[in-house]
Amino acid sequence: MNSLTGTTHCDDLAKALETFRWSGPLIARWGTELARRLGGGSRLLVAGNGGSAAQAQHLTAELVGRYRDDRPPFSAVALHADTSSTTAIANDYGVQEVFARQTAAHGRPGDVLLLLSTSGASANLLAAAERGRRLGMAVWALTGRAPNPLQLGADEALCVDAPVAATVQELHLVAVHMLCEAFDEAVGRGEADRAEAGRVDAGRAGTAADDLPGSAGRPEADDPPGVDGAPCPDGKPGVVGRLVGRARTVGRAAPHRPAAPGKGYV
Repeated sequence: MNSLTGTTHCDDLAKALETFRWSGPLIARWGTELARRLGGGSRLLVAGNGGSAAQAQHLTAELVGRYRDDRPPFSAVALHADTSSTTAIANDYGVQEVFARQTAAHGRPGDVLLLLSTSGASANLLAAAERGRRLGMAVWALTGRAPNPLQLGADEALCVDAPVAATVQELHLVAVHMLCEAFDEAVGRGEADRAEAGRVDAGRAGTAADDLPGSAGRPEADDPPGVDGAPCPDGKPGVVGRLVGRARTVGRAAPHRPAAPGKGYV
């Protein structure tokens, strides 16, 4: 390997890092918001495919364990890490449903769903994003270059401007560590404690919703009957069919759609 070839990878990373620096304020805001939500009893769900799955699981390990200094553990779940669930869902409903169905099972309004993808076009992540938004979750995305379907389907996205997937993944790891640092700083400022105090006060006050059945008020309860992936009695597509159709539509339309205002991407 000559010296020119040997440094090309580093050169690509250094070039992409120059633009990536502008994402600092977005990551800091995510860290503060994540501390507020998790401190109030919400949880973080993350997912990715391949190398992005490893990056996502790295994040959950830092939050459930610790990043630098000791602090309380926080709820963070990597959906792809449950191999029994993912393989069973893929076998019964199709691979496009492996994250969406787990999001429906574990996600609640106020939770955060963070999806990682170098291409931003994985059907199973697009389906999960759609399900998370229907549930009232905050959907964030770490992707490659914008525009892409996942960026357009998320509430907020950080898009790395790099042509090579390896460079995108390396900067996603930088983003994960920056997010953990911002999260810990927010916890140190008491964001999590204030959120927990607010949650306790709200619980003491009580609401009329406390008398409702467990599934009431969740968007999933309004879905028409029928097994996911199969037509409903009225002949309309089931939940999975609609989600996959939406994912394909977004994937085709993305190059022609302008980025939504307020998206945080580079």
